[in-house]
Amino acid sequence: MPVIPHSRPTIDHAEIDAVTAVLKSGQLAQGGQVLRFEQALAARIGVRGALAVSSGTAALHLALLALKIGEGDEVALPSFVCPALLNAIRSVRAVPLLADIDPMTFNIDVQDLRRRLTAKTKAVIVPHMFGLPADIREIVALGVPVIEDCAQSLGSRYEGVPTGRFGTLAIFSFYATKVICTGEGGMVASNDQRLLDAVRDLREYDEKADDRLRYNYKLTDLQAALGMVQLEKLPALIARRRALAKQYDDFLSRCAAPVPARPAERESIFYRYIIRTERLAELLAAGEGAGIAYRRPVFKPLHHYLGTTGYPASEAAFRTGASLPIYPSLQDDEVAAILSHVQPFLRR
Repeated sequence: MPVIPHSRPTIDHAEIDAVTAVLKSGQLAQGGQVLRFEQALAARIGVRGALAVSSGTAALHLALLALKIGEGDEVALPSFVCPALLNAIRSVRAVPLLADIDPMTFNIDVQDLRRRLTAKTKAVIVPHMFGLPADIREIVALGVPVIEDCAQSLGSRYEGVPTGRFGTLAIFSFYATKVICTGEGGMVASNDQRLLDAVRDLREYDEKADDRLRYNYKLTDLQAALGMVQLEKLPALIARRRALAKQYDDFLSRCAAPVPARPAERESIFYRYIIRTERLAELLAAGEGAGIAYRRPVFKPLHHYLGTTGYPASEAAFRTGASLPIYPSLQDDEVAAILSHVQPFLRR
């Protein structure tokens, strides 16, 4: 176990008390706590409704089904992203259409995306990578239904508007190391009541009048109680992330190393802090020896899994990108240890 892990949840007595109260209540499965959590998240981002589900991948799967994406339809997405998106697309028998990323922001490159779209492209999944909003207005303007992937961006804003409010649908993840956590869990949000109704119908199979394929994708009241406390703490959690990012920014500036890009109209929540180094393999190995868990920000770009080429920015990010530990419970002395250790691997 690393002395300084790459990620860890921020949990204290408030979360423990909330979960204990649910255990004592006897209502453990989906119930009133889930409804409260759904309403609170919808209000936080300013949309008509949100529906809790068992994971971020389940949220993506249901979002695609609600849009009636099926066999032979193309779904565009960036190559430099985790395979959960690819799995959801395959679950509906659609075809993944990969696009490259902006080399400065790590988000999907709008111009590259525009060139790759075809008449078969029925949706675009737009992750706001590492907590920094993508060019979401430009992507929405392309005229293809957009699923905003806010798994890493809850609380971030584009031109002052919360991410999750721009797309046809938005999905969230509450995995143990996400911005807020419920252990496992996710949410689908939208302003379109028809789509919300479709997701609500599909997430559970019991007591239905007709026979069609539905799922057991419900969240429990135990998880929702944990999520509610985390959501209430969100402003403080983000403030701490930003304070840690400033320490990293100031250090990189002193070292004359590039500070991660963040355009003025985008408010990042710093879910991840990514540096570039030509000595990535050395840094990862040295961190292991020193008890500091650095990680590749994406384990492997999707074009590697699919055996394709033509994504140079994604390839460069994979070759040089290193994710430093950043989470609200990270202590200042741990930051100092990380900075001291990482300095020799920075290019001046």
